[in-house]
Amino acid sequence: MPLVEAIREAIIRGEFVPNQRLVEADLSTQFEASRASVRSALLELTNEGLVERIQNRGARVRAVSLDEAVEISEVRMVLEGLCAAKAATAVTGEEIRELRSIGSSMREAVADGDLLGYSSLNQQLHRRVREIGGQRTASRMLERLRGQNVRHQFRLAMHPGRPTVSLPEHLAIIDAICTHDAEAAEAAARTHLRSVIKALKEVDRSGAGPAH
Repeated sequence: MPLVEAIREAIIRGEFVPNQRLVEADLSTQFEASRASVRSALLELTNEGLVERIQNRGARVRAVSLDEAVEISEVRMVLEGLCAAKAATAVTGEEIRELRSIGSSMREAVADGDLLGYSSLNQQLHRRVREIGGQRTASRMLERLRGQNVRHQFRLAMHPGRPTVSLPEHLAIIDAICTHDAEAAEAAARTHLRSVIKALKEVDRSGAGPAH
């Protein structure tokens, strides 16, 4: 895995937390890479918005405020709606079976109280919708936004009761795509992201800290 991807994934997984300093020497040892390669990777991640550089203090993981998390989700609402509409037009029979299977697994995860499993399936569903839709520009933008918002997303995923709210929203997206209803698919995706925005604010007020 290229170095920039490895560091990006470590941030997304929460291995590096918001405001944590990213010391070039430590990263060089951890990822068995040259200091120059680490510096280049951190510059790319700074451009993506995952890392910020502080004058005379080096790099650190960028913390995303609630207000910015809401803005990111508002942009996602438009892009995810576009991807869902495209997916409804392009989806094949085999992909329909795959999406239905993911939906069934999500139901089982919620019934079993498997929050981590549900969160993983959630990410898988959103990724497959993007891939099926084939809108590469929107997909690249969504991947970048997902990385910036990952801490809030995880908090949301672990929030009690959240999966029972988001499950029917996800199933509505699946149903619309699988019936080739582009308009309904876009509307379902937007409805889901509006729900995410509402939940982000509720979780922040509760102090539970950042799945959607």
